Amino acid sequence: MKPEVAKVVESELKRFAAELNLSDAQKTQLKTVLENAGERMDAIREKHLDVSKPEVMEKLKEVRSSLRGRVEKFFTPEQLAKWDSGVSKAKTFLGESIEA
Repeated sequence: MKPEVAKVVESELKRFAAELNLSDAQKTQLKTVLENAGERMDAIREKHLDVSKPEVMEKLKEVRSSLRGRVEKFFTPEQLAKWDSGVSKAKTFLGESIEA
């Protein structure tokens, strides 16, 4: 993982851990999910240098959507509701501006 992505993952993990009151096990699981999403986003950016930004943004939305499916497996219903609320307000996702 690129150092800048690792930094963003760590920052997001701390923020989510505090807001969602995550257990240590959930923090570990979320860190893995965020790292995988960051790596997928790096790969998308690298593979699609010749496509338009809107096309890349659409692919990044797919990553964000799959991330939600993964957190559903270990978040409580209350945590998932807070997650959804936070994501709907977010203007960036792992360093990328994405429209909701």
